[in-house]
Amino acid sequence: MPENFEQLSLKPGFIKHNGGLLFKEISKTEYEFKTTVKEIHLNASGITHGGYIASIIDAGAGTAAHRVADNIPCVTISLDIKFIAPTKLNDEIIGFAKIQKKTKTLVFLICHLQSNGKIIASASGVWKVLNTNPIPKSGFGG
Repeated sequence: MPENFEQLSLKPGFIKHNGGLLFKEISKTEYEFKTTVKEIHLNASGITHGGYIASIIDAGAGTAAHRVADNIPCVTISLDIKFIAPTKLNDEIIGFAKIQKKTKTLVFLICHLQSNGKIIASASGVWKVLNTNPIPKSGFGG
């Protein structure tokens, strides 16, 4: 696998604080991202915390939505995650996001994470493409 990943976590923020995330475009509708499980990602049972799994899905799939939306900021509207198998310290987690549909205002996608050759989580989500025009002084609707 070519190592032409870019680090998404260059600026301070949640994902950088939690270890960073690498990302690359496979095609205009398929994206890949990855990270390695560190001690701070483990729960009391010694496996990767579900909240961390959710955050890397949200960040990786959200970046895919952002890229397919011509780099216009996007926010998560819904994210449905199925946790399938555990990971542990030092495991590499690789995510794959596939855009199903993009409209002017929404991006629909599916995603799965794998580690050690096994699927560990699957997800589907919807992202809102933010309106980059200023909100009129009259407010939101009338």
